[in-house]
Amino acid sequence: MARPFYIDDDECIGDGSCADICPDCFTFEEGMTVAKVMHFDCDEELIEEAMMTCPMQCIHWGEGN
Repeated sequence: MARPFYIDDDECIGDGSCADICPDCFTFEEGMTVAKVMHFDCDEELIEEAMMTCPMQCIHWGEGN
C-alpha cells in the first residue's frame, strides 16, 4: 500500500492522465471536472509517474484537504 496522497481540487484541470496511468487509484470519467483518488492501494512508482505526468502538478504526498 502506498503512503497517502491527494489531488488538490483547486489546481486540477481534469486532464485525466493520472487515471490513465493508475486507474486502480485514480478516477476521471466523462462529466467530472476533477480527478479523484479512489484508494491508496497502488504501486508508489505508478503514483509518482502520475504526479510527474500531471500537467498541473496537483497530486501530492500527504493527507490532503
